[in-house]
Amino acid sequence: MLNSLELTGRARTHVTESAQLGAAMHAPAAHALIGLKEAARSAGIDVAVLSAYRDLERQTAIWNAKFRGERPLLGRDGAELDRSRLSERALIDAILAWSALPGASRHHWGTDADVIDLAAMPPDYRPQLVQREFAPGAVFGKLSAWLAKHAAEFGFFRPYGSDRDGVMPEPWHLSYAPLAVPALEALTPEVLAEAVGSSSMDGRELVLARLPELYQRYVLAIDPAPSVASRRSRRGADSGP
Repeated sequence: MLNSLELTGRARTHVTESAQLGAAMHAPAAHALIGLKEAARSAGIDVAVLSAYRDLERQTAIWNAKFRGERPLLGRDGAELDRSRLSERALIDAILAWSALPGASRHHWGTDADVIDLAAMPPDYRPQLVQREFAPGAVFGKLSAWLAKHAAEFGFFRPYGSDRDGVMPEPWHLSYAPLAVPALEALTPEVLAEAVGSSSMDGRELVLARLPELYQRYVLAIDPAPSVASRRSRRGADSGP
């Protein structure tokens, strides 16, 4: 069980650096992802991690850059928005469609990772982590199809696999169910409110005022973890890396 600081990205005592992944993760999640990576290799897929553990400070920097118009802001249709035309309320919703609320990012837990397929990339290709890259026939389409069939065998699921009017679909985002499911249960509105209140994020007063609504829409509204993922991977987690 993660404590409140670990859940909200204010401590990293629960993660370690994995040389095989080139990223920091919770040890059982890293062990499972290495197993997934090795299995995918037999299908000609070279799974690589673009982002895994992310602390509160980094998530706040992403949030503030979008809030201030220093980074592009996208609508739910993927089109770029004009920051000057948005109310603060609309701005918050626009950010949350594509970026997690600081303190509520699943990347804080060390259980989640954004992945790509190095073997599918042409020379000098720069991944964008957009939905079209993971469509059938696209650069990461083979990876996406393989994950749909095999991710649960290693305890992983895609929490943002479909549009639930919260976070937009992220086919690159994997979550390790045996640890992520209890982490989400432990991330109560009270724990999140304390983290947001102590942060340096822009707009935090309105976020706190709307927190019950935002928590339901952008934290809880995910695709459920398949039960098979928890059963199979819990055996692997018990044995350790």
